[in-house]
Amino acid sequence: MYFALYLQYATYQFKIIVNMSQQASISIRVEKDLKQRFYELCDEFGLSAATAFNIFMKAVVREQKIPFEISSETSRKDKYRASFEAMRSQVAESSVKDMTLDEINELIKEVRNERKK
Repeated sequence: MYFALYLQYATYQFKIIVNMSQQASISIRVEKDLKQRFYELCDEFGLSAATAFNIFMKAVVREQKIPFEISSETSRKDKYRASFEAMRSQVAESSVKDMTLDEINELIKEVRNERKK
């Protein structure tokens, strides 16, 4: 809720706008197509874009984190390393003593193919 207060002092006139709702505005730049698709989805959900952003911001503040995973190339490499270590453990447990380079490369291919699925 807004109201305007007009003051006059001598020959000067002032207009003060007071926002009673304690709300603030945020302005962001996004690609035109992304904005359109976002608004369409919000409409399907029965939400305005402003309500969707408010839900997101409240979740971030409440949980003290982004409510979905954001990963980088480094974290993907860590996952690959973990997969390699798991494969190494499986080989050790299966009593296979030595593997040829071709066998190792074949196992790596299989793990990569599984990840793609």
